[in-house]
Amino acid sequence: MSLSHLNRRNFLALAGGAALLSPVARMLAKDDKSAATSDGTTKPFIPPGGSPGYRPVVTPNGATLPWRMVEGVKVFHLTAESVTHEFAPGLIANCWGYNGRVHGPTIEAVEGDRVRIYVTNRLDAPTTVHWHGVLLPSGMDGVGGVSQKAIQPGETYKYEFTLKQHGTLMYHSHHDEMTQMQLGMMGLFIIHPKNPAQPPPDRDYAIMLSEWKIEVGASRPDPNEMSDFNVFTMNGRSFPGTQSLVAKKGERVRIRIGNLSTMSHHAIHLHGYNFKVVATDGGEIPEAGQWPETTVHMPTGSTRTVEFMANEPGDWVMHCHMLHHVMTQMGHKFGNLIGIDTDGLDKKIRKLVPGYMTMGETGMGDMGAMGMANPPNSLPMVGGPGQYDYITMGGMFTILKVRDELPADGSEPGWYQSPPGTAAEVAPEEDLRRDGIAFEAATAQAEARIRARSGLPIELCGPTTFVATAGSTLRPTARIKTAMN
Repeated sequence: MSLSHLNRRNFLALAGGAALLSPVARMLAKDDKSAATSDGTTKPFIPPGGSPGYRPVVTPNGATLPWRMVEGVKVFHLTAESVTHEFAPGLIANCWGYNGRVHGPTIEAVEGDRVRIYVTNRLDAPTTVHWHGVLLPSGMDGVGGVSQKAIQPGETYKYEFTLKQHGTLMYHSHHDEMTQMQLGMMGLFIIHPKNPAQPPPDRDYAIMLSEWKIEVGASRPDPNEMSDFNVFTMNGRSFPGTQSLVAKKGERVRIRIGNLSTMSHHAIHLHGYNFKVVATDGGEIPEAGQWPETTVHMPTGSTRTVEFMANEPGDWVMHCHMLHHVMTQMGHKFGNLIGIDTDGLDKKIRKLVPGYMTMGETGMGDMGAMGMANPPNSLPMVGGPGQYDYITMGGMFTILKVRDELPADGSEPGWYQSPPGTAAEVAPEEDLRRDGIAFEAATAQAEARIRARSGLPIELCGPTTFVATAGSTLRPTARIKTAMN
């Protein structure tokens, strides 16, 4: 059996996958009770015996790569392999990743550390790993054909270098990049400062942005797509599969964002706060050069780090403001029916297609809440259930949850309950009359009430007058046409 045809199953059959590994790699691969191993949660990695010497980052929906100290060197082990990955409930695909994850686990170390990273290839194809933004010798750069031979299936390569910088960096395949990166082979590489200029933040989060093309019902992303991406992720997950970020009021929060999307930049916008951009993948920005934003622009191939004080409790969404990126599969290639009169169309088509229902003539915002079954292995156009209504955003979307107090066990704090008088609501009629708004708003409010009572679409036919007197409710005097007519 040649190495070029050695698949994962055959590889594992060869002496439990250890026969082709170096002695140190075999030591890392075996079930050693003294070794620290990732449990697959977002719990920060703490090495056996104490503190790692820094405050670990949290990678929502992700994990941190464990390491062990061997004669003064931090030793890591990455395994490139096929991964069955859930993007969100309802969408699972066969991807490529590292250590059973998409994206790969976050690597953490400290400026000045000597690191040794073993990479085992359990794919059916050659690969390499490039340490994106890391300052290192040319021969360790990980570019197939330029700085090294490709890692063949079944082989384990060793990368070793001293970390000369600190910051938020990344790693990814640099062999057949279009295929391997679009199938998920990437991760974050966090290097903490040896002599930090200020105390660490209270909350330190790391997020990798990516984009995918997964046809409805398909079991694998299309790595050849160049423009029409339809699944957008944070740490490999689409909302409502994204894990919320949490903070306690008064805490300093850092969010590190990396973008290894194939083609797209992203405009990551945080509600409720402004923040300062404090670092790029090139290093820290001096305080005099930091700038305030509510949206950080993320070019592909770059990282940005932002910080803010969590001083306002609530549920604050964070999402890409390129609106195409907060939709998913079912919103793509959908015909434009906005403003089209479809009256009677459903009845006619149902004679040919039982259960048919025209969608999209007033937009797609209500589609997620209709309870219609999706095609197999697909996501609806947008969102998921929220506290008040269906959330009409999906994809590259998550929520920052700031609370006066957080659950002691670290669990999800639930939805924020706004104090009385601090949440938007339907305007009382007395307020409308007081402020001279009643007659302008009457049409929309009456339509909404009738729609809610009847559950039927309505159309106001001809000029409509609404009459309001003290103590009365608004009532339409024009004829109202419903779907029953």
